[in-house]
Amino acid sequence: MSEQTPEMDDLLRIVPTARYGDDAGEGRGGALHLSSVLPAVSDAIGHATATRVHHDPQALRGALGLPEARAAIVVLVDGLGYWNLAMRLGHAPYLRSLMRDGANRRPICTCAPSTTVAAMATFGTGTCPGVTGMAGYTQLEPASGRLMQLIQFKDALAPAPAPGTTRRQGAPAEPIVDPHLLQREPTVFERLAAQGVPVTSVGLAKFKGSPLTEAALRGGRYVSAVTPNDRVRAAARAAREPGLVYLYIRDADKVGHNHGWDSEQWVGTFERIDAQLALLRREAPKGTLIVVVADHGMVTADPAQRIDLAAEPELTQDVRMVGGEPRALMLYTGTDVDPADVAVRWRARLGERALVRTKREAIGDGLFGPVDECVETMLGDVIVQAGAQVTLVDSRTQSDKATRLPSVHGSQTMLEMDIPCLIDIA
Repeated sequence: MSEQTPEMDDLLRIVPTARYGDDAGEGRGGALHLSSVLPAVSDAIGHATATRVHHDPQALRGALGLPEARAAIVVLVDGLGYWNLAMRLGHAPYLRSLMRDGANRRPICTCAPSTTVAAMATFGTGTCPGVTGMAGYTQLEPASGRLMQLIQFKDALAPAPAPGTTRRQGAPAEPIVDPHLLQREPTVFERLAAQGVPVTSVGLAKFKGSPLTEAALRGGRYVSAVTPNDRVRAAARAAREPGLVYLYIRDADKVGHNHGWDSEQWVGTFERIDAQLALLRREAPKGTLIVVVADHGMVTADPAQRIDLAAEPELTQDVRMVGGEPRALMLYTGTDVDPADVAVRWRARLGERALVRTKREAIGDGLFGPVDECVETMLGDVIVQAGAQVTLVDSRTQSDKATRLPSVHGSQTMLEMDIPCLIDIA
């Protein structure tokens, strides 16, 4: 661990709620936020694009330190938090070279919850979960009253196939809500394309037209390739034309969930990602702006700090559904229940191991940013964010593997909330 990296106990403490807006003043967030990145890049390429949350793209560009460029490639590395990167920087010569620049040696904030579906929509629209309606891995779908999983927009508790039938292996789940109807805010990609700016997204073929892509990252053309290096080269080729290119790299998150972000497997993956980014730097046309960001960091889960709601009747009392993820729960209470009473019980049981707020308190704190009335109905009545290495699981509804992931994210600790925003010019 370098001198600049806080002690792990500090990284695992819940930090103040990040704010939204164009101000780069004191406190966390503001211009130094994941939601700021695409509006700032739009200004850098000469097509300033404001959003409902960010009205001054030029100010954002100045705060993030982005130079002007004819074309930009924005790379989002899923799960590569700023401090995860900093603690393994010795394995990444290209990223280490970027971190020598003082402008890159500062994290920016992701959204809360610090999880992929919320962050992708925050990033793609330049707004916040309170506007996009994407506020957790699972959340209430008000029309049906069911929990919906927001990777595939499917029923989170889908019934098993009827007796005598089987579900076709690999069959795509039918979304229970049209992604365009849930997430109605225009993306920055759409706004730029409407101005005639070439916009290209590069990723895996299976993500083309997927519910999450359509909700959070729609707009422009989608280019897929089989291998990671081929995707990098496709992004570099797309940048020959003035405009915006987006490249998604998922493996740090995938390997972190399966093996732990501090595992040998993760370090090997990190080394390969660094090599891919170095290849992008070599292949991109001269003068191309390259911005590397992430959606969240990752925390190593401690099995001894695992709390299973199935064995905690005082926690499940008056709770009819549990949404969110193991580090950030949304509790949906009964209609005749005061959420404050549920919050009191949870605070008494968890103490300093979690931050527990009613929905009203969380919205008042700005946790989700500005919240539209239609989105408010989707949010849990009580919001619980885990600290330290605590996970909050429910073996009644989750698989054993899902309750025992070695690395997780979603909460409001420095390790999960701080993400890189690394700037380079090819």
